[in-house]
Amino acid sequence: MKRISFAVILFVCLTLVCACQKKEAPSSPSARKKLVVVTTLFPLYDFARTIGGDKADVSLILPPGVEAHSFEPKPDDAARITKADLFVFTNEYMEPWAMNFVKGLNAGNVALVDSSRGVTFLKAGREEGGEDEHDGHDGTGHHHHGGGMDPHIWLDFGNAQIMVDNIAGALVARDPANKAYYLANAAAYKAELKRLDDDYRTGLSTCAKRVFLHGGHYAFGYLAHRYGLRYESASAVNADAEPTPAKLIALVKQVKAMDLKFVYSEELLSPRVSEVIAMETGATVLLLHGAHNISKDDLDHGVTFISLMKKNLDNLRTGLQCK
Repeated sequence: MKRISFAVILFVCLTLVCACQKKEAPSSPSARKKLVVVTTLFPLYDFARTIGGDKADVSLILPPGVEAHSFEPKPDDAARITKADLFVFTNEYMEPWAMNFVKGLNAGNVALVDSSRGVTFLKAGREEGGEDEHDGHDGTGHHHHGGGMDPHIWLDFGNAQIMVDNIAGALVARDPANKAYYLANAAAYKAELKRLDDDYRTGLSTCAKRVFLHGGHYAFGYLAHRYGLRYESASAVNADAEPTPAKLIALVKQVKAMDLKFVYSEELLSPRVSEVIAMETGATVLLLHGAHNISKDDLDHGVTFISLMKKNLDNLRTGLQCK
């Protein structure tokens, strides 16, 4: 009887301890110090950390220096996401893996945030001005357009403001007690984006040239569309695509015909194609940053989306010979 009584008492004690532990564990994000937010690309990371401020712990799933288009999530990434309150991705064209990946984790606590909700997408590879100069193939058996949509929505600063609203809304939904804080931060950041947009409109309004060429993948279509510029890239929207010899010859001819003094390369990708075009034409290579991701050095030095875009404006004004 004594053994039975002791076993019963031990069982009851263990049950009470487990119940207490469950009761003491935070049952909602509002009980924690900060919301845990995981983002895919650098713009989302920068938007979310600005809006979340000291109420959110925001991290970037993309390792510094890694090219965004070739990234695939690893088991460690899955573990991080399951512990998060919010997982913010760019759109279904930039991260086609995102929705099914998160749903496959059975992480019921994680809110999946599509930052592109409400954005109007442009076709990938379609130039402003109506003339399609991307005829041909990219060497992989696919036409440059491929009927796909351009995922680089953040390079239209109107879209960037929509993305900020979507992230702010998700933070508020998860942590309504701090609604005023998140919305105030979002409004202040949108005002910065509006000033940046105004600077681009003013700064690019007096340019001798209205076309820019880029020796990488088709990343700057939204930027060109917003400011009435023509844009040509060496490759398709896929960053791994290589331009054909015919495409390179056409770009060299175009640079010479338009008397362009500059061609552009992009971050975290080899400038080889841009350098070939420059060597054949006497042009100079300038960087145009797509802000997909940044280097570890840039991350350590606190580089922001706004600062990257201001540098882009400087380089565009140089390349387009603006007054």
